[in-house]
Amino acid sequence: MRFAFRTAPQHTTWAELLAVWRVADGIEVFESGWTFDHFYPIFSDSRGPCLEGWTVTTALAQATKRLRFGTLVTGIPYRHPAVLANMATALDVISGGRLELGVGAGWNEEESTAYGIPLGTPAQRSDRFEEACAVLTGLMGQESTTFRGRYYHLTDARNEPKGVQRPHPPICVGGNGEKRTLRTAARFAQHWSFLGGTPQEFARKRDVLHAHCANLGRDPSEILLSSPVAYDGDPAATAASAAALGEEGLGLAIIPLKPPFDPAVLEPLAFALSEIGR
Repeated sequence: MRFAFRTAPQHTTWAELLAVWRVADGIEVFESGWTFDHFYPIFSDSRGPCLEGWTVTTALAQATKRLRFGTLVTGIPYRHPAVLANMATALDVISGGRLELGVGAGWNEEESTAYGIPLGTPAQRSDRFEEACAVLTGLMGQESTTFRGRYYHLTDARNEPKGVQRPHPPICVGGNGEKRTLRTAARFAQHWSFLGGTPQEFARKRDVLHAHCANLGRDPSEILLSSPVAYDGDPAATAASAAALGEEGLGLAIIPLKPPFDPAVLEPLAFALSEIGR
């Protein structure tokens, strides 16, 4: 099993975020670090401060040398996927090939309504998301892309230079929807991120994903499986939760840290995680 951390850029400061990432960059147990893609804080006081996710992630990529990184996950309604493809390949070049492109269908009605960004019904979000994944893989991996969909139209579209990682930076699809999201993950993703829950819930979604892979002729072993694993100040408890998910096939445990962020929590947490399986 591999390990990562997540620092949502909400209710915090740039200095706090930067301090955590610089320390984590020197701790090899942590393979990657993640932010999020929201304009308002979520699951908390939405009136509080929230730094824009892609800007923060780009800056953190430049402040680190080893960590892989990404947003968990980028809301497709917020940016045209052709623009996002250009952003992703540019950042992959700038970082020396460390980007993980996390994407999702979007869900936050509060910020979408406030900003006048059309979110649509759940079915429309799923349709748009699947089209967006096709646009992203085309522009990031092909010389030119022509696409005709309901939401997106491209004509001999180019995106140069390509990223360091080939055929493109790994795509991480986030979400638990069994009929659409997991099918889209089976079609396009190199990484699926479970939204969180018990090992039994994870195993159910894993099986649904693998069934979609079978229907599409995709080898499920090509898709990394990740999940958030709660950390409430007890590193041993977090390690035990990660181990339980690992027994169900989890490949990457992502530890969400809570503000105020303190780099001092990283070493004890890394030690507890490194003891799994020993």
